[in-house]
Amino acid sequence: MKGGGAMSVRTMNASSRSDQDIAGKEPGGREPSGRDTGGKASRPRVLLVEDDGKIAQEVAEELESRGFRVRHAATGPEGLSIGVTGGFDVMIVDRMLPELDGLTLIETLRGRQVATPVLVLSALSAVDDRVSGLKAGGDDYLTKPFAMEELAARLEALMRRPNNTRETMLRVGPLAMDLIERTVTRDGTEIDLLPREFRLLEYLMRRPNQVLTRNMLLEDVWNYRFIPQTNLVDVHIGKLRRKIDEAGGPPLIQSIRGTGFMLRAPE
Repeated sequence: MKGGGAMSVRTMNASSRSDQDIAGKEPGGREPSGRDTGGKASRPRVLLVEDDGKIAQEVAEELESRGFRVRHAATGPEGLSIGVTGGFDVMIVDRMLPELDGLTLIETLRGRQVATPVLVLSALSAVDDRVSGLKAGGDDYLTKPFAMEELAARLEALMRRPNNTRETMLRVGPLAMDLIERTVTRDGTEIDLLPREFRLLEYLMRRPNQVLTRNMLLEDVWNYRFIPQTNLVDVHIGKLRRKIDEAGGPPLIQSIRGTGFMLRAPE
């Protein structure tokens, strides 16, 4: 993990935990809550592929304190051999790895039908760099330096995504979204969206004909871990609605009184 910069993480002890599950319990011996597995609470499992031992240790302990179980691999080949075994809820892969770079690692995993969501870490922040990370099979791209709160929030968002997230195109009625080129069209006419509007529309298009509450949108689109008293969602929905309905045709985003919103797919 080259060029990591400062991060808001706690100082860790010097013991190495490479290639080991980092386990722990909450006070009182209770396992931290995680995904449901047969009615028994379990901690989400993360594969962290990072060659910088100090950074890996900091990230691992911080994620552990937030209820994750972390297994660390220090090289690309090691990450590949562990990743193909499955059993992880999400992976974090540094782009600059020894022996096998991060993007090649991700491409190889996808070629072997490993669909686990992957968050790419990199000091390269140009648009072309982010696009190449997504084209390689990454699901999200986080540039360094980063705040630990954002890393954890992005992991949680990846684990909440439905299973069809490996799609590169989304279509709902006249709307088409290219997830690689980051473009949206309605009946072939391109719509210019801001990054937050694009993310909001993607969330709606992955859940057509479903009622989505304001709280759901604040948590999953804005990554809020608390629900403030705000009209933020309504303002952005209004702007998005005007843009996608500007070309004409029936309104696609419906307001559900007292509840939230729905992207209605035309019959």
